[in-house]
Amino acid sequence: MSITPEEISETAILARLKVEGDEAVEVASRISAILALVEQMQAVDTNGVAPMANPHDAKQILRKDVVQDPAIQQQQRDDLLAIAPESENKLFLVPKVID
Repeated sequence: MSITPEEISETAILARLKVEGDEAVEVASRISAILALVEQMQAVDTNGVAPMANPHDAKQILRKDVVQDPAIQQQQRDDLLAIAPESENKLFLVPKVID
């Protein structure tokens, strides 16, 4: 499938994007190359190939869920709160980011 610079210009107008004449030629060329790659990939026979969520056989490594000594947890919390820029009532205070 090939995309023309005119189609790019028309689509840019509809999308309210500024695409100059020379840019339309370049964008059309790049999109045509992408579509050619997609057509090539669609031509591959994938019958019998199981879909996969990840190309790597990645496994998430989790720490063991074990109960820790509450005194150690309290000390860790106190140490972290001591180096925090701001804290109050054993809570971290962070700047407001949403109006």
